[in-house]
Amino acid sequence: MKKTYKCELIKKDELCSGVYDFTVEAPEIAKAAETGQFLHILCGGKSYLRRPISICDTGETTVRFAFQVKGEGTKELSNCEIGDKIDILGPVGHGFDVKEGQDAVVIGGGIGVFPLLKIARATDSKVFLGFRTKDLVTMEDDFRAASDDVTICTDDGSYGYNGFAVAAMGEYLTEHKPDMIYCCGPTPMLKVVKQIAEHMDIPCQLSLEQRMGCGIGACLTCVCETKHEGMAKYQQVCSCGPVFDAREVVL
Repeated sequence: MKKTYKCELIKKDELCSGVYDFTVEAPEIAKAAETGQFLHILCGGKSYLRRPISICDTGETTVRFAFQVKGEGTKELSNCEIGDKIDILGPVGHGFDVKEGQDAVVIGGGIGVFPLLKIARATDSKVFLGFRTKDLVTMEDDFRAASDDVTICTDDGSYGYNGFAVAAMGEYLTEHKPDMIYCCGPTPMLKVVKQIAEHMDIPCQLSLEQRMGCGIGACLTCVCETKHEGMAKYQQVCSCGPVFDAREVVL
């Protein structure tokens, strides 16, 4: 059974409008966390449901996570101030299988870039980060510190590569075949990355974005369709994921 912790907020930034970057003191979670796992956070207010938020980074005793305000719960969470205690269950889920020093492509879109930072740091990676427009670009400096090869893409061409991150990645893959593709982002991005990886026979891991209820495998709110032999056709993203082998999931 996963434990809950009262974690002190020690750092808070607003990365862009409505997107917040929190660091909490959480030594037990920091020690146990794997790249790609998430936290299930009690946000306060009128909602009793926790919100799943990806782990962005860990220190020796700290955990960093970033989130976008999308509703009442995350709005309430964004109102927390330095010194407040946040009720966190975690770490939760199955993360990325990362091999240090691996020749990899890391691709993320929007708020999906956050859980990819540790992969960029651990691997010899080419990084593609996609955003709708320049004003929404976040954590560029963090990724450039983690990787020597980062391409920022904007859908409207207002900054960096003019177009979708998957298009920039496709151009790169015509001349370079990596050992692995790691991806987190909206479902349309995941679908295209999965198709490209399968077409080019490149191993790929996807982190799925899915609505969750309990976050610990007790309900069926977050099921996704899979085709892995010997396992249930539908699996719970909270406990079996959020990271899956791209060949297993049906998107």
